[in-house]
Amino acid sequence: MIPHGFIQDLLSRTDVVEVVGRHVELKKAGINFKGLCPFHGEKTPSFIVSPSRQTYHCFGCGAHGDALRFLTEHHGLSFIEAVKDLAQSAGMVVPEDDASPAERAMAAQQRERESSLSEVLSRACDHYRRQLKGSPRAIDYLKRRGLTGEIALRYGLGYAPEGWRGLASVFPRYDDPLLAESGLVIVQGADEGKPEAEQKRYDRFRDRIMFPIRNVKGDVIGFGGRVLDQGEPKYLNSPETPVFHKGRELYGLFEARTGLRQKGYALVTEGYMDVVALAQLGFPNAVATLGTACTDDHVSKLLRFTEQVVFSFDGDAAGRRAAGRALEAALPYASDTRSFRFLFLPPEHDPDSYIRAHGAEAFEAQVRSAVPLSRQLLEHAAIDCDLATAEGRARMLAQARPLWNALPEGSLRLQLLSELARAGGVPVPELTGLWQSQSTRERPPRRDDEGDGRSPSDDAPGRPRWRREAAARAAPGRRVAPRSPEDRAVQMLFGEPAWWDRLDPPEHHLLHELPAPHGPAIAWLERDLAEHGPRPWAVLRQALAADDSLPADSRSLADGDALPDACFEDLAAALGLLRLRELDAALDRLAASDISSPEQIARYRALSEERRVLRERQRELSQRAPAE
Repeated sequence: MIPHGFIQDLLSRTDVVEVVGRHVELKKAGINFKGLCPFHGEKTPSFIVSPSRQTYHCFGCGAHGDALRFLTEHHGLSFIEAVKDLAQSAGMVVPEDDASPAERAMAAQQRERESSLSEVLSRACDHYRRQLKGSPRAIDYLKRRGLTGEIALRYGLGYAPEGWRGLASVFPRYDDPLLAESGLVIVQGADEGKPEAEQKRYDRFRDRIMFPIRNVKGDVIGFGGRVLDQGEPKYLNSPETPVFHKGRELYGLFEARTGLRQKGYALVTEGYMDVVALAQLGFPNAVATLGTACTDDHVSKLLRFTEQVVFSFDGDAAGRRAAGRALEAALPYASDTRSFRFLFLPPEHDPDSYIRAHGAEAFEAQVRSAVPLSRQLLEHAAIDCDLATAEGRARMLAQARPLWNALPEGSLRLQLLSELARAGGVPVPELTGLWQSQSTRERPPRRDDEGDGRSPSDDAPGRPRWRREAAARAAPGRRVAPRSPEDRAVQMLFGEPAWWDRLDPPEHHLLHELPAPHGPAIAWLERDLAEHGPRPWAVLRQALAADDSLPADSRSLADGDALPDACFEDLAAALGLLRLRELDAALDRLAASDISSPEQIARYRALSEERRVLRERQRELSQRAPAE
């Protein structure tokens, strides 16, 4: 576990404007920066990055967070990966509490090795792209497939020319071990123990269109190569290497990040050309597995970007088998808030050919009518079962049991139990009792992606908090209670701690006197200011998470992201309402007593005058739209 203190120090040294600015074009807007939100499609900028808070906020979709959350949400990195990425930029070493010095040294050596391999692969990628520009034959092939130069550039397509040692002109040493380790060069004879002088080296990829495979950060980690004419294998992938694992990576995921958010779902296909052609035809949300069955690692990675996945397969027997493996990979993640569907095109079509034959709208209609996971589970369980017989229904239930057991707890699981019981001709209570009493294999552990792509403050697995909040705001008929002045005051001060010094002592006293949970939160903030000075909310959030001395309700209230567009006048208005409430109570108490002494009369007049002045000031402040 990474210490909270390190996270605070890391965020203190990180400029969120610089991190976000690498991926979003930002322009100065007052004290903040503004740009088009990368999390949803928009034409008018509503995405604000605050240097003082070190956070971002979109007023269109509700996305918000710090530099770490931006990397986890936009790049799909896990929290640990995002910390390491920021730490590398800041020149900091991530502490590994449980690791021995030898393990740390080994981990550092591994990172250096992976970096070297990525550099080699990137240089090869640049070489293949240059070769494509000079090959009319390769260019003609891509044009015949309907691809433009723009889409080829976006996906970094290249060409590996004919010849056995084409990369010898790219690298100073053709016998560099990194060329073989990266999968670019094949060394014949090494496995047989032959001396190096007797070993033969040659390029793995020759006379092929080259598709660079990138990880979610954009680093080249491998290649897929397709023959231009006839030849076997039709597609050739890089071998497994320290940076490339076929069962974990998805082709096109790096390029599809924006498309996934615009379309709202991921389209999983079976080939490189499907992905590139779909992007050309208006579906930039397509990805592909790399010659392997869909795995739970693939599903987990996709769920960092979207909660809706559509698997697209051929309608033949092989496609049905692939769909079955995808179903098994998706089941542990099929919570009530996620959607998995299965698209089966006619046997004569793949997605590329279907769109060219019938158009993008027809393909979109096919996606909308794709088979939901629940129906796919029922159909998969019923394979080779004659449901007209008791034996067939019994076999169907036996095949369904491990699939149903893989589902997480929730209403989907309960509903599927009812449907399986109905299809199997067994009442639900009896089926439940039967399955509980039977000796079954141990249920596969539920995969929990809570630590993937979110900071510790995210409070529900599998779904970024801003998406849940945006959904709650958009829910029809839902009414959200307005924040009280106490809530607003505390949240604005945690968002902009420097405002504390602009308040008067009576206002400090007013805030300290607030009952729990507000008063304890204010006391914690003042102590932090005394020890550290004003710190951005991105840092305060980590400090709060690490401090158990503050009650949970106070920590929950102290949300510096709650009012991202607030200004100091909003804080003054909230404090004014609190003071007016105090004045009203004091005047009521005086009026209820026998006001007879000169002192009481003078106090009543003074309080009344203060209330009059404060009300006038509140009217002036109310001319500005409230920060809700």
